[in-house]
Amino acid sequence: MAGQVAPADPFSAVTDAVYRIDRRWRFTYLNAAAEQALGCRADEIIGRHAFECFPETLGSVLEQQYRAVLADGSPRAFEYFSEPHGRWYEIRAFADAEGLTAFLRDVDERRRRERQQSAELRQLTAVLDALPSATVLLDVAGRIEMVNRAWQLNGAALERSGQAATGVGEDYLAAMARYLDRGHHGSIAAGLRRLRDAVAATTFTHDYPQQHDPDGTWYRLQAARVAASDRLIVTHTDITERVRDQEALAWQASHDDLTGLPNRARLLQLVGEALADGRGRAALLFLDLDGFKTVNDSLGHEVGDELLRQVGSRLVEQVRPGDAVGRLGADQFLVLARDCDTAEAAALAFRLQDSFSRPFQAEGISVPLSASIGVAAATPGADRAHQLLSDADTAVFAAKGAGRDRVHVFSPGLREAARWRLEVANRLRDGAVDEFVVHYQPLVRVDTGEIEGVEALLRWQHPERGLLTPDAFLSVAEETGQLIPITRWLLGETTRQAAEWAEQGLPLRMSVNISARHFSAETLVRDVRVALHDSGLAPENLVLELTETSVAEDPTRAEDQLAVLRNVGVRVAIDDFGTGWSSLAQLLALPIGTLKIDRSLLAAAARLAAGGTGPVLAAIVSLARTLGIRSVAEGVETAEHLQMVRDAGCDLAQGYLFAQPMPACDVMRWASRVRAAGGDSCAFALQSRGR
Repeated sequence: MAGQVAPADPFSAVTDAVYRIDRRWRFTYLNAAAEQALGCRADEIIGRHAFECFPETLGSVLEQQYRAVLADGSPRAFEYFSEPHGRWYEIRAFADAEGLTAFLRDVDERRRRERQQSAELRQLTAVLDALPSATVLLDVAGRIEMVNRAWQLNGAALERSGQAATGVGEDYLAAMARYLDRGHHGSIAAGLRRLRDAVAATTFTHDYPQQHDPDGTWYRLQAARVAASDRLIVTHTDITERVRDQEALAWQASHDDLTGLPNRARLLQLVGEALADGRGRAALLFLDLDGFKTVNDSLGHEVGDELLRQVGSRLVEQVRPGDAVGRLGADQFLVLARDCDTAEAAALAFRLQDSFSRPFQAEGISVPLSASIGVAAATPGADRAHQLLSDADTAVFAAKGAGRDRVHVFSPGLREAARWRLEVANRLRDGAVDEFVVHYQPLVRVDTGEIEGVEALLRWQHPERGLLTPDAFLSVAEETGQLIPITRWLLGETTRQAAEWAEQGLPLRMSVNISARHFSAETLVRDVRVALHDSGLAPENLVLELTETSVAEDPTRAEDQLAVLRNVGVRVAIDDFGTGWSSLAQLLALPIGTLKIDRSLLAAAARLAAGGTGPVLAAIVSLARTLGIRSVAEGVETAEHLQMVRDAGCDLAQGYLFAQPMPACDVMRWASRVRAAGGDSCAFALQSRGR
């Protein structure tokens, strides 16, 4: 377009070295970081053969990997040692029709750190000797590489009793077979094997009795993998007294095994006792750790369990004398505040929240945690412990809904909201799908104003409450397992509507939002195929929209299913780009054809542009276009927004400037008005706005 500003170099601000090679192995692009890393200017090597510029790469692993990328089109990541530079680099290569793009990152310091960590292992001897428990260090083969002083003393005691001691060089499991029965030996062998095979840092714990010991000695075995190696460190702690203590059995019946805190039953008993006098001077604080499932999945359940124990200990340290801390289950804790009103309970809740500002330490890892806290204070005359717990549960649900890491005090209005969630759950199970309707918001081409498609937006025409947006019911649908049936209905309804419009002379691409739950259920491919078959809609006229965060939950499973649909012809779009946390490389691994830039990013760009910063969207749009991905700007509400996305080079736009979401019956009328005005929806919108 005449007078249009050339798009900014998308890699100019990238810290990684980026260069491109065409399929004849000639350099076609270098960013500034690549010039520095390769030690030459772009104008010196662009157009020249790669092996002519860097002959040492001929026949190297770098050449092999690049040829593989160009051959099958699959991206690859590998590490490469550059002899001329004497440094290690991490290289990620992506192929396209023109050649390949390589991202180069210097990882030499990381390599040096790894070597340093190996050297530090030699310092373990002093550390092991400082441990009071009998401890051994096992090598990769499972042989005893090192023992501490406590282990040697135990071995001397065994020899005095006529038993064989175990020393350095012996196979650990073979030696332990002398002191264990078959069942415990098998459990320990399996646990150590899982520990060695685990990808993330984790621990293994097992309690066992020493066989043939007349005193019936019990030990707790705790094993962990030494950082940056396949060695295992195993401690053996005498726990006989605890195991033999009969009072501990009764204690366990009313306490949580993991944390040692009172369990649900015991806490309800304590709450009932606190309410017995009828004065209403008691409060219950319900703490729910935020995002703890992610911690468990990424670091392992053993680390997660250790963190839960630490959380319980920290809560006990923070409460007042006479208060009780308990674990309700999973990642939920309760605090009973005796002789306490609402204001005092809220103050205690904020103090507990502040205590989470210090990260927790587990297996040498610093883990930040936060908690949502619901507060419910008893009223005079209240004597039902279960009701107070229900009120605290309702309050913590509101705290999480407000954005997590929040404190929320119970009010009667929250109880009404809880009743609404129950009503929604029941109505969804009883066929509320018959009350669902779909509104549609147009997507228009920025250059010509042509109407290209619509996004389907689900609504609930509630008989008493009127038209409800998804915020009012989809979270409940997800909790109750109704989200996938609703999405299945939405696919059928929208593809049928798109096919009907096409027959009426208005062919539009239909965009439908898909949740992460559909990937885990693994019915998405079948559900889409059924909808297309029943409606007769061409696959290329269906676009599945996914958020960054939904893809990030299980990228491999998402990629597999989306690849099947893409092969059929269905298009894929990433929605709300700029609000998630997934990496760009992860997104590019998916078969996406469209990137929808979130309205929040557009608003931020507008503020920056107003301050003279310039078109910040251009880099994103240019990168997407380089990779063959179309861009859609969401939330275009003003003429200034439209001009901004035009300057940035966006392909499509969507927002209130053009049209608000509308029922299906209004789409044809709106399209007819646009056609009557010349077919340019952008010009039509600006003209309408100016009236």
